[in-house]
Order: sequence, then C-alpha cells, then structure tokens
Amino acid sequence: MTASPPTTGPAAPAPAHVAPIGSPAGRVGAMLGRELRLGPRSPVVLLAVVLPLLMTFLVASVFGGLLESQRRLGIVSPDPTAITQSEVDGVRILPYDAEAALRDDVADHDLDAGLILPAGFDAAVAAGEPVSVTFLVSGQALASDRVVLAAAVTALIRDIAGTAESVEVLIVTVGAEDFIPIGDRLIPLLVVYAVVVAALFVPAASILDERMKGTLNAVLATPASIGEVLLSKALFAAVLSMLMGVVTLVINQAFSGEVLGIMLALALGTAMLVQLGLVLGLWVRDMNTLYTWIKAGGILIVLPGLLALFPTLPQWISMLAPTYYFLQPIYDLSVGGATLADVLPTLGVGLLITLALAPLLRWSAVTTEQRRLAG
Repeated sequence: MTASPPTTGPAAPAPAHVAPIGSPAGRVGAMLGRELRLGPRSPVVLLAVVLPLLMTFLVASVFGGLLESQRRLGIVSPDPTAITQSEVDGVRILPYDAEAALRDDVADHDLDAGLILPAGFDAAVAAGEPVSVTFLVSGQALASDRVVLAAAVTALIRDIAGTAESVEVLIVTVGAEDFIPIGDRLIPLLVVYAVVVAALFVPAASILDERMKGTLNAVLATPASIGEVLLSKALFAAVLSMLMGVVTLVINQAFSGEVLGIMLALALGTAMLVQLGLVLGLWVRDMNTLYTWIKAGGILIVLPGLLALFPTLPQWISMLAPTYYFLQPIYDLSVGGATLADVLPTLGVGLLITLALAPLLRWSAVTTEQRRLAG
C-alpha cells in the first residue's frame, strides 16, 4: 500500500506588502497603489498636507487676504456712468467722488488700480467719438493683477459702446514700484515648506520605515527590484508634492501668469528633492538620525525663502542653495511678471543639479541591494 504524501496544510497567503509577480510596470503600479492606500495613514504624510495649509492660514490671519481673489478698481467720473454699475468677475468696482482721493488710495495700494473718466464719457463712447481716459496702476500691484485689471477696463468700455478702439487709455503708475508686500515675500517660504515636506521628508521616512520594519527586504525577495520600489515611492511623493505646491500657490493667489512655467519649476524642485529624500532614506540609521540630517540641512534648503523676507540683504546668497533654482523661477513667474524665457537659465542650473543627483541615488540603491544580499 502506497503511503499518502504528508499534508502540509494550506499555503500561507503572501504578505500584503509583497508586490505581485509580473511586468516591471505592473509591480511599480501595485506598489504605488499600496502607497496611495496606506500613505495617508502616515503621520509624515499628514504633516505634508497640514503644514502648508496651517502656515498659509497663519500668514493670512496676520496679513489678511486669504482667498480674497477680487482686485480693487476705483472709478471717478464727473458724470454718472454705467461703468460703476457694471460687474466683472474677480474685480471689485468702487466709485469715487474725488480724483485726489482716488490717486491717494492707488498710491497707498488701498486700490490696485483707478480709472479717471472725463466729463460726458458714456455719451462720447456711445457715439464713437475719440475719448481719452487715465488708468492709474499701483506700483505695489502684482503683474498678474495689472493684466486682469487692464482686461477688465477694456471689457467695461466695450459693454458701453461695443468697441474700445476709439478710447485712448493713458497708463500711469502711482506709488513706489520697488515695494514688495510682505505677503508676496512669504510665498517662496510657504512653497518651499510645501514641497520639501512632501518631496523630501515623505519618501525618506517611508523608505526608512520599510527598512526598520524589514518589509523592504521582504519586497526585494520577490521579483521586485530596488529601483522599482524607489520609483513607486518617488511617484507617490511627486504627486503629493506637486499637489501641495499648487494648492499653496492657489490659496496665496500666486498660481497665475506663466502657469506652464510654474508647473515646470515645481516639477523640477520635486524631482530634485525626491532624489535627496530617497538617498537619505536609504542611508540613515533611524528616525532620530533622519531628523538630525534634515534639521542640519534645513537652513540651506529654506535659505531662499528666508532671504526673500529681507530684501535689503544680499540676495545672491540664495544662489548657494539648490532650492533657489526652482523657487526663484516660481516667484518670478507668479509674482514678478516674468516669462518662461526669462527664467530658463535659472531652471537650467536646477536641471543640472537634479541630473547630478541621479548617480548618487543609483549608487545608494545598488549599495543597499548589496548590503541586503551580503547580510
């Protein structure tokens, strides 16, 4: 009689952290899905979401302007005009009785812009007669606000006559143009915190946590490679970083102007800091060591944001920090009225720094795999 083979019982289910066997893209997708499911439970991810919002609300509580998207346009006219009764999205129209009061408020930036109409303006425009108006712009108004207000004035005139071709607009800048409102100077600091926590701290803490719990070795025992693991964590951190960067800019009314350029700068900064975060996660021993490294290098990372608060200090010092090469373009594009062509040289330097980090990350990954196989 032939003995039956021994019963070993049902096969144990594969641990949830082990990636399925399949193509590299499938394994990366599976691990990315796991990051998306479990990542929001991490205190570090929660910090990446809460910290930028908390800082923005604190700044708004001190300096005001949170979610206040309306630009302020004052209008003075000797005669009643239909313009003061009109509405334009994103623009608050305020009628004035005296030209002197209008000029003072524009100069003090109590208004973003002012429009001075001549007597009989409505009738002249309706008749197609040539007419000249004065458009006062505050020297402290953002470049993006100036564009919006100029378009609003054109739209208001067209509402009366159906055309603006017969109206000559004399643009006059009122008030100091070199003044930068404190809220604008805080934008680089808010953005750098939003991007740094999500792009650097999140992947570093995630890799370190996987190493300390032993789940990284379990994943690497499957067909998944160290490169695929790092790619999945990099993608999760990149999505979070880009999202929080955009949210921070939108809340602070700075996601305007060259939107494509802003997105390119955010993507560059994200790629740069994600690589640094992955390298830290592969090398540091424990969470205390990670905090020490981040605190030690933190001053260099946030240096451009700090110096932006003090425009009288030598701003060239910011160029010593790698984060300068994406923060400065974001500031110039969103607040300074620069074009993508203007910031391309700065972005080019940032791209070189990002590319230079790739060999360091690759070496760190290979070394981690060799340590695992040897130990």
